Amino acid sequence: MDEQTTKNIAYIISIVIFVLMFRFILSKGLENRSRVLKENAPKIAGDDVLGGAAINPQQFDEPDDEALEEMAKLLGEEE
Repeated sequence: MDEQTTKNIAYIISIVIFVLMFRFILSKGLENRSRVLKENAPKIAGDDVLGGAAINPQQFDEPDDEALEEMAKLLGEEE
């Protein structure tokens, strides 16, 4: 085989490999960019799910002394 033909084949293979690598890197970059934008998008009210339940609801059954004093102060029933 001629030396010039071998060079041309090597150049063609190198260009094809370069194009494939560039395409792969570009697609991965676009995937990562879209994933990051989706993860860091601003939160919209109502999209998230909140439990809404108290961890220990029995703590609200009986008020403690501090809560009673604060309620008395707010109602103006201080002694």
